[in-house]
Amino acid sequence: MHYNYFSLSYMAPGCTSTICSSGISDLKASRYRLLELLPDPRNSSASVESALDLYLALLNGLVTAPQGGPSKLRHNFLFKWTHSLLGNTPQLQQDTVFESANIICNVAIWFMKHAAMIAVKDDIDMEEAKEVHKSLRRAAGMFRLVQKELVPYLFEKPMVGGDLDPRVTTAYFHQCTAEAQEVTVARAIELKHNASLISALANETSKLFGDAAGSLVSIEGAERWHKYLRLKSVFYQAYAYSYCGDNLLSLDQCGAAIRALQESYAQAEELCKEYRKVKGLGPKARPETHPFFKRLSPIVRLTLEKCERENGFIYHQKVPVDPPELELKATYGLVSPEEFVLPPTSPLWTPVVYAALDQVKSNPKDPANSSAAAKVEGDLTPVSEVPLPQSGQEPKNESGCVLQ
Repeated sequence: MHYNYFSLSYMAPGCTSTICSSGISDLKASRYRLLELLPDPRNSSASVESALDLYLALLNGLVTAPQGGPSKLRHNFLFKWTHSLLGNTPQLQQDTVFESANIICNVAIWFMKHAAMIAVKDDIDMEEAKEVHKSLRRAAGMFRLVQKELVPYLFEKPMVGGDLDPRVTTAYFHQCTAEAQEVTVARAIELKHNASLISALANETSKLFGDAAGSLVSIEGAERWHKYLRLKSVFYQAYAYSYCGDNLLSLDQCGAAIRALQESYAQAEELCKEYRKVKGLGPKARPETHPFFKRLSPIVRLTLEKCERENGFIYHQKVPVDPPELELKATYGLVSPEEFVLPPTSPLWTPVVYAALDQVKSNPKDPANSSAAAKVEGDLTPVSEVPLPQSGQEPKNESGCVLQ
């Protein structure tokens, strides 16, 4: 998960008036300010949201005319972006909706990294946990808006495997939602909620990570991302079985509890081995050394030993061949994305400014524009990101939950 490279070019030469030049200057300045903030996850969410709203409000003037209806300026700018899974080869489109969708996706990625930057701390407080939760729900809402309201209206079809490919936006959406729910699961474990509730929440989280992984199955180059999401899905399924076993033991169903606990660890251990071998884009994690996984093992082992001991002395129940069914739906605690709404058009878009820009026409299918686009082709300068800190200490919580 990284920020994409970008550039902007005006494709309607002839804009020489002061009003026209001022409009273009405002647009470029607000874009630059926003993109300047994104490489650093330590920036405040308020500053990023403010810069995003300002830029989107200006972009809206290129999509919607002052009197309503489609703007004639939608195709006056050429936008150039790379994509997470497609390397440094950029995609060029003369379409403001393409720009809006890409910029929102990249801000959503910033919120994911902002959440990870906070969550990696050795000992986060309640307010920081809320910030992590809110940031991930915010990111999920952004990906949903891109999916539902922008991608269907692109001038050209999304590039296969690109960030606006519905399979990729779906994966991001489910991953954000699942990671927000990780905070809920960790909180439930810390507060020692009922084992049945924790099992149900963990199972729902497992399914969300599984849905994210399923969206990437057919995308070339997404193998490592896919395997990582599968691994997270299996981790939470393991927790679900572990707490399911704990709950069954409290209900005197010791044989079923033993089978649930046996199931919980085997799948996670096997997938860790597979993940180490997979190749693909992105940093390579060592999940088997992660505190989350390291804490799963003793929890399962100790509970299993307790079940086997009590089954031998008291219950004498047969251990089933098949694992028990997990709780399908948590009664509460499920995460929903925070709705993201496009801001209203900037008041800077007066009829006078619109008329000044409308004097110079630009057609994305014009061969002259294709020639101009060819001049700006080529790789873009990579974004220099502030690296996320990595804690060398064990998290000071019972769950060991840390966003990666």
